[in-house]
Order: sequence, then structure tokens, then C-alpha cells
Amino acid sequence: MKNIKIAIWGIPALLTILWVSATLPFPETLNFLTIRNLAVQYSGVIATAVMSIGMILALRLNWLEGWLNGLDKSYRLHKWLGIMALVTSVLHWVASELPKWMVSLGLFSPPERGAPPGGMPEIGAIQSFFNSQRGTAEVLGEWSFYAAVVLIALALIKWFPYKYFVATHKLISIAYLAVVAHSVPLLTFDDWATPIGALSALLMIGGTVAAVLSLAGLIGRGSKVAGKIDSVRTFPDIRATAINITLNDGWKGHDAGQFAFVTFSRHEGKHPFTIASAWDPEKREIMFITKALGDYTDFLPETVRPGGEAVVEGPYGRFTFDDARERQIWIGGGIGVTPFVARMKQLAKTPGKKAVSLVHSTKELSQEAMELLKADAAAAGIDLHVLLDDKDGFLTGDRLRDMIPDWKSASVWFCGPAGFGQALRGDLVGHGVAPGDFHQELFNIR
Repeated sequence: MKNIKIAIWGIPALLTILWVSATLPFPETLNFLTIRNLAVQYSGVIATAVMSIGMILALRLNWLEGWLNGLDKSYRLHKWLGIMALVTSVLHWVASELPKWMVSLGLFSPPERGAPPGGMPEIGAIQSFFNSQRGTAEVLGEWSFYAAVVLIALALIKWFPYKYFVATHKLISIAYLAVVAHSVPLLTFDDWATPIGALSALLMIGGTVAAVLSLAGLIGRGSKVAGKIDSVRTFPDIRATAINITLNDGWKGHDAGQFAFVTFSRHEGKHPFTIASAWDPEKREIMFITKALGDYTDFLPETVRPGGEAVVEGPYGRFTFDDARERQIWIGGGIGVTPFVARMKQLAKTPGKKAVSLVHSTKELSQEAMELLKADAAAAGIDLHVLLDDKDGFLTGDRLRDMIPDWKSASVWFCGPAGFGQALRGDLVGHGVAPGDFHQELFNIR
């Protein structure tokens, strides 16, 4: 999370510093029009840059995932950049339209437009071409703004169905290309030779490449492997489904704790699921455990059948239990126990040296699932604690410390609802756990 915060604050700060350095000295006379023009340029630069970075993040680049400590963190940054782009785009539009509104209300007189003063220096062919495109760019920018605002807003609305989110989110690539076509002619020509101009150009090139790859359906193609569904096991009491898939050649393996995008139906598209199995290159089997939490997962047990086809893309994520601590505490909230199931299966095959306690806090647990969890824990040598909300109460920091006396020497690995994780993190860090020793998988990618 630390690198996300650095990026969220550092990106606009760097852009602001570079823009100010390129714009100084400000006009000697700061009136309504000069301030408005500065606001239009500044908001436009910020909006275009953060949209470009968001497009680049969508490429799921391995080195970026490593720096941000997982694709889930990358998507969280992508989300906040989208919010930043939405806000700055609205400010850019307001600043652009404000003089027209004031003129229509009789609050401002439009400036007189005359012929350019004599003695103006000759401009080059490139600048002349850019200037000739300004009218088209302004119209294009207005309509791309409307489209981008609607599409970004839909992406941020949690109740908007996932399959429609995926379909409409892809259209952002078209809106982004229109934003680039709007921005290039309207950025002050001399600014292209400055650091902010050079950075903007690089970001727009990267964003354009990402947009084209997205529209062509090429993002993640090299990580996709087809497979056949072997078995589907349901746990009605907890509304969970375990799906086993045998993958074709091409899957390079995965670490316990990683996740993948799985496509069971072209109509529904791909969905992210945590991998719940260790990798055996001879069997080539992979398992996913899903829980009915939405419109798609509610009906998944009825639509997925043995013998059906699936496409798995990945693996992604850095929630892989790698740290220097010899003691670990795992906390799985609800279906968040899945990465720990995968790790236990891996440890059953290749025992580790770390002492581990798993605390599974959940609203509901079937006897069948409980026996499987106990068997996995026993095979891996894991100290298991199961808490049912109605029977045992909620897990708190105080309760965790009572359950595991040597908690101070442990790193904590949490997967579950974000609010639950944040509350535990705040409590444990406040009692002496180093922030870097609390590892949290962000439960919601959107």
C-alpha cells in the first residue's frame, strides 16, 4: 500500500512542478481570462497524464506489478487515477465553458477578436498545422469528455453488473484516443520542448499503445491457457463452489496466493478468482473456489459443468507468503481463506520451516468444508483456529493476541473484506507490528 500512496500523491505533485516550471513566469496581469487560461492548461495536462498512466497500468506489466506489490494493488491505483481523471476533467470542462456561461448571463463581455498584430514572427509548418486543428480538437474534446465521464462513473459504481462494466470499460480506450487527439493540438506549442511536454508526449504514446492493444483484445493474450473442467463440487450451506480444471500446455505454474482471470463463457467474459491449489506440472490441474457474492457467481454452479471449456489467464499477484519472518499468522475472512488453502496444499507437498497459525473468521461454515479445511491444515502442519461470527463473535486485535501469544514475532497475512483488514491492520500496527509485516490482499479489484 505504501507505493500506492506514493504514486497517488507523487504523480500529481510531479506533474504540477513540471507544469509550473514550464509556465513561469505567469502573466503580469492576472485577470479572469488569464487565470481561466492557466486553469484550462493545468487541468488538461493533469487529466490527460493520469488517464495515460491508467491506460498503461491496464497492460498488466510484470515490472509494474512487482513495484506495486501485486496486480490487485495496481488496479487500486488504476481506480484512484480514474477518480483523479474524472475530477480534473470536470474542472477542465468547467474552466473551458465558464466564459460562455458568464457571457450568456451578461456577467462578462466577450473579448474583441481582431487581426493578429503586425510584426508577429513566422511560425513553422508543424505549428501551423497544429493551430489549424484547434477547432476540431475543441469539438472532439467536448464529446470525448462526456463519454469519458460517463464511462469512468460507470466503472466506479459497484452495483453496475460486472459483465457490463467489462464491456463499457473497454470503450474508455476509444474515449482516451479522442482525448489524445484533443490534447495534442491544444497544448501550448512551446511546451512540447519542456520537461512537462516531453513527459506528456511519452505518457500519451504509452497510453495510445495500451488503448490500441485493449481494443484489439491483445492484453494478457500471452498469459492465456485453455483447459477442460474436470469436476464441479458445490457446498450449498456456504454457497461456495470448487471447480477443478486441467490446463493445456502453456501454463508456466503459479505460487500459492496468486490469482487468475477465468473465462467459462464468452458471453460473461473473464472474472478474477484466487487459485486454491498447488501446482503439479505432471497433473496440470488448477482449482478455484468461488462464493455466491454477485450476479455472476450466484449462478455459476448452475452454468459450469464437467467437460466444459475454460480459459485461464495469469497468474497474477504477489500475495505469495515470502518474507524473512520465521513465524506467520494467516487470517482468512470468509472466501478470503482461499489463498491459504492453496498454500497449505503446497506445504503438504513441500514442507516449510515457518511456524504458521491460520485464523478463519467467517459467517458460515458447512461441516463438509470444515473437514476439508482441517485435513489441509493437518497435512501442512498448520495451527488452525476457526471462528463463526454468530457463535464465537468477531475477530479483533485483542482476541488475536490472546489466541496467539507469540504474535509479536510474526508477520501477518490477511485476505478478506477490505474494512475488516484495515481495522485489524490499524490495531496490530498500533500494538507494535511493523507496517511492512502486515500483508493484505485487496479483496475487490474494482
